[in-house]
Amino acid sequence: MARSSKSGWFGQHPAERLADADSVVVLGLGRFGRSLARELVKSGTEVLGIDADEDVVQSLNGVLTHVVRADTTKDEVLRQLAVPEYDRAVVGIGSNLEASILTTSLLLKYDNIEIWAKAIGNPHAEILRQLGVPHVIRPEHDMGKRVAHLVRSTIQDYIEVESGFVMIRRTAPAEYLGVPLGTSDLRPKYDVTIVAVRTAAGNWSYASNTTVLAPDDTIIVAGQVAKAEAFARLR
Repeated sequence: MARSSKSGWFGQHPAERLADADSVVVLGLGRFGRSLARELVKSGTEVLGIDADEDVVQSLNGVLTHVVRADTTKDEVLRQLAVPEYDRAVVGIGSNLEASILTTSLLLKYDNIEIWAKAIGNPHAEILRQLGVPHVIRPEHDMGKRVAHLVRSTIQDYIEVESGFVMIRRTAPAEYLGVPLGTSDLRPKYDVTIVAVRTAAGNWSYASNTTVLAPDDTIIVAGQVAKAEAFARLR
């Protein structure tokens, strides 16, 4: 791949192409940004990664679709890299609060970019929300909450869909084995819904009123946090 000595660019320069529909620009390639960018590439998404650290950029050469060393706080630099052409952007800058805010402010000026931005604490998150960022990410905080829920119960996985509403994965509790879900007291007693079931053979299917759970089944349950957690404590 050709490299521009001026910007530390690896790969085809984005100014020479329109950003594809399935493409994302990740600004800031620290631990979070790097992990996110790698995962996006694995899933088939084209990724333009930008970071100010030459060593970071070098380490990701050939890993990301495109990677460049540049100052993301400069409007002219982002425009040169065709960042305004992207539909989705992730600001992974966490350690430098000023750079995070300046970069995010520039992205918000561009039309039609859906923005996710990493925050390293409550004040940072509040500033990003006040700027108008639609998706504020707090990886350490969110992971801590998730692990806390896993530790406290029989939950195998925990996803907060929105504040106060979650989906959990767990084994089928003994109380609801061997009877059709539609004839059980699951909804009136716990006010949760079993939305999917995986059998011991590993096959997932949607749950229905006629679904009968077996001892080795895994289920996905949706509901309010407190109610889902109460259900998750069943053995």
